[in-house]
Amino acid sequence: MAENTTKSLSHPFLMLLILIAHAAMMLLVLLTFGLKAEVLRLACFVLAFDFIGSIVLQIVHREACTVDSVLLLVIGMSTIYQSCFGELEFALRHYLFGIGAFLICQLSYLLVRNPYRAEKLKPLWYILFFGLVGAIFFLTGERGIWIDLGFITIQPSEFVKPVFVLIAASSIRTQLHKRELFGLHFVPDNLMLIFCTAVIAGLQWWCRDLGSLPTFVAVAGCGLLLRFRYLREKMSVRLIIFLGACAVAAAIAAWTLAPAYVQERLHSDIWSDMSGTGYQQVKALTAIAEGGWFGKGAGNGSLVHVAASRTDIVFATISEEWGLFTALMTVILVLFLPAAILTVPPRSYYHSGLALGVAAVFMVQMTLNIFGSCNLIPFTGVTIPFISQGGSSMLSSGILAGFLKAAQAPVLTSPCAERRG
Repeated sequence: MAENTTKSLSHPFLMLLILIAHAAMMLLVLLTFGLKAEVLRLACFVLAFDFIGSIVLQIVHREACTVDSVLLLVIGMSTIYQSCFGELEFALRHYLFGIGAFLICQLSYLLVRNPYRAEKLKPLWYILFFGLVGAIFFLTGERGIWIDLGFITIQPSEFVKPVFVLIAASSIRTQLHKRELFGLHFVPDNLMLIFCTAVIAGLQWWCRDLGSLPTFVAVAGCGLLLRFRYLREKMSVRLIIFLGACAVAAAIAAWTLAPAYVQERLHSDIWSDMSGTGYQQVKALTAIAEGGWFGKGAGNGSLVHVAASRTDIVFATISEEWGLFTALMTVILVLFLPAAILTVPPRSYYHSGLALGVAAVFMVQMTLNIFGSCNLIPFTGVTIPFISQGGSSMLSSGILAGFLKAAQAPVLTSPCAERRG
């Protein structure tokens, strides 16, 4: 009885914290812009989303509400950010895609909460994967990554990420299905993961956009490492040396064989080419420095006039207007989504694979975005989940958040048990 009481009290308490956080941000917006109709509109929509989201979470199945609560908080914060960059204008498109991400999170949770059923659907994940690869190859135009439908543009590569995480997730049962060919023992599922990774690498090279490749490599690496740990308790010294040598060789090959535009980014000095390849990074670093710890104030930044200020260098835009302290707190909140798994550890190996894959996507993307903006690594042009503007990225991140929710609140009933019931 005490446990149920604790669960019933936890959700209202979290919702109260979310409302306080959003109300505090709106108070700062009010102090900056004054009592305007657009300020009231923004406040009403953000707080209405909190209220309706709370009702939805009371209806849907939830043993753990951490992911949902953090998702509501982050989407509301990003809507306020995007509505105030440079000037006050309600970011309706970002807001609607945020709602879509929240709803699709609930759907993806229902899809994979049963690990037995989700793994049984693995042939479907392969079909979706190669279907999306085909769409990128044939429908995006001249070696591009976008499908232009006129009224909306879609980036299929963003939806490859959750599908690839599903492919990378596995179980002990799958790893025990070994085959033999020419005296070599192998697991077909592991070979398929390596093959899909190679397909992605080839596709990224063909599209001349290698920025997302580290994300996919990280997901594949985490998946293979977890699969290896399924069957062995210790890694031999020889195997560690061999894997390390392979990693070093791959890094050297990638460095030397990278296309010309990548080589230019690797060896460019942004301060000697401030109007060329280093333009965005110079502006981003300048904006972070001018914003200081507490920022210039919402709407008072100038970085908004630079291309990709709302997407690829959004961390710098937030730092300029809201301050580096607020930007870092936002990053920590987004990272808390995959870290929330530590509060309720996954109870199945399959969900562990899902959670590790999602953590790899979020952490690598945020590292590439923030470090690229700060010139610590070459600029890659990837987004920060839920913070950067973008419909495909927002929906894809919502799907991944649903995987985290499923790992926290799984349904561990086998199909056979369901049929007997």
